Amino acid sequence: MRISIYHNILWAKYKGVVFSRVHSLSRTRGIATSFIQVAETETARVALGGVDLSYHNYPFRLLFKGAYSDSSRLERSVALAKDLFRHPCDLVVIPGYHRAEHWAMLFVCILLRRKRAVFCDSTSYDHPNILYKGFAKRWFFGLCDGYFCYGIRSKQYLMSYGARESKIHYRCQVAALPHGYNPAKILLRYEAKQNDPPQAPRFLYVGRLSPEKGIDDLLKAFCIVLASLPTAQLDIVGAGPSTAELTSLIAELGIGDSVALLGSKSLEDIASLFENSTALVLPSHSEPWGLVVNEALSYGCPVVVSNSCGCVPDLVLQDITGLSFDAGDVDALAKSMVSVQQMSANRVTMARQCLETIAAFSPERAATQLLDGCMRMIENEE
Repeated sequence: MRISIYHNILWAKYKGVVFSRVHSLSRTRGIATSFIQVAETETARVALGGVDLSYHNYPFRLLFKGAYSDSSRLERSVALAKDLFRHPCDLVVIPGYHRAEHWAMLFVCILLRRKRAVFCDSTSYDHPNILYKGFAKRWFFGLCDGYFCYGIRSKQYLMSYGARESKIHYRCQVAALPHGYNPAKILLRYEAKQNDPPQAPRFLYVGRLSPEKGIDDLLKAFCIVLASLPTAQLDIVGAGPSTAELTSLIAELGIGDSVALLGSKSLEDIASLFENSTALVLPSHSEPWGLVVNEALSYGCPVVVSNSCGCVPDLVLQDITGLSFDAGDVDALAKSMVSVQQMSANRVTMARQCLETIAAFSPERAATQLLDGCMRMIENEE
């Protein structure tokens, strides 16, 4: 049994940890699994650092060095087609459906009579239905033998375009945590601090600074929060095109003494912020999943997440791991931040609930789900 898994960029550490487990599991099952990375990174992620190969413990073929956009659609399509012709297999997993090169892969697979699956992490919340695109997606999905989705909402999205539920295979979304990560030690640190004097509320945003992230909503909501919690602080971690606009908005709102723009940081540095924050806030207007929520829960940090984020039904368990609110509703966001501060007062309990919830979203489970799904497609099981 031979499987070829294609992925867009090597930069993604979270895919690296899953592919590494798939490689190990494949060997124990006697399956030949190949991994093909189209490019090393993408332009928007260059400022966030280079590729960390310590998370990619599996053999892979790299088609293009540098950023994804350094090559043209035609060059990528030709390279992927050639790779498919040169490397026979029983199943091809296509990295997406929204690029010309993904369509080229689909047609080559049909020509070569290869079974094909596609990764889908989109939801109806982050991809509005455009008529002509809807027809194209329905056609693409109809020509695939199976699908991998990352949660409840992406499954619903696939089914809305005609994908048969029996062909949809769930693969839990996984964060790439620092080497040596140990949830038991994290819980022990919370228990050691549970009798310390109460700290001022501290909220945290981690991610790209760009319009779709809704950070302007967060700043406006934080103004409302300060009326109830005057000692509260807001830390913003990340970089991006909205940095100057956000700096101006902070000054305009007069909250500069309570808001810190911390720039980009490694997950090792952010880990300490998670453990010392009241909650992570992710106010995105568009977010296929929201991997930072996985990271926050992995450090026992509750979350406040907009309902536009794909992870909400799976990870944001109301009053257990955090709260969700309607994207763009500043008042609802402010109310949720005040409420989660009250929930976070018993931080040991909250941390335990967060850690127990996220434990199911492990690389081992994701790898098993991915490989089992591939095998069922090859064997044509429903």
